[in-house]
Amino acid sequence: MKDIIVKTQSLKKYYQVGKHIVKALDGVDFEVKEREFVSIIGKSGSGKSTLLHMIGGLDTPTEGTVIVDGMKLADMNKEQLALFRRRKAGFIFQQYNLIPDLNIYENITFPLELDGAQIDTDFVEELLEILHIADKKEMRPAMLSGGEQQRAAIVRALVTKPAIILADEPTGNLDTQASHDVIGLLKVLARQYQQTIIVITHDPDIAQMADRIVRIEDGRILEGSDSHVG
Repeated sequence: MKDIIVKTQSLKKYYQVGKHIVKALDGVDFEVKEREFVSIIGKSGSGKSTLLHMIGGLDTPTEGTVIVDGMKLADMNKEQLALFRRRKAGFIFQQYNLIPDLNIYENITFPLELDGAQIDTDFVEELLEILHIADKKEMRPAMLSGGEQQRAAIVRALVTKPAIILADEPTGNLDTQASHDVIGLLKVLARQYQQTIIVITHDPDIAQMADRIVRIEDGRILEGSDSHVG
């Protein structure tokens, strides 16, 4: 039986905008099992990215609890949260977030150097080969296509061997074929390295590639929307 690796309880995130309260998350109970691939789907402004940021320790809730790999994020101080993000979570964003002045190999190994960790060069090379960008590692990000930059961002997310991969609209800037290729490779790699994936998307085709789809609207998970694919 697989253990629960992500759990949120009564999770709320409220913002004051002028005289109004915006309920980005309004009481979200959500669980993900180890090695599961879950897609969270919803319109822009539905709260899906806010939920991902809470799980990744990038933002703090107004109320409620986030537990990842047995650790309650609210109990951590800033330094502990920074370590959690570097060691437990691999982030993939729509904008790639590669550093323009570093080449692809330097971008990939930067999180390890930041953490003072040993670089497993064989593992880096293996990932570069699997994602077909081994011949691009000396190039700067601007010299690569969008799909190649996103592949580099995936290698960077995987290289720390995190327990969980958090991907926020990772194919938003890619065409349909590149999108399917990237998600397909992400799925294969996560299975190979026994990782859990949560992907935020508004694309139903991408969502269908997950093991399970969760729909979110107006800061709440839609009742009856949590469904397994296939």
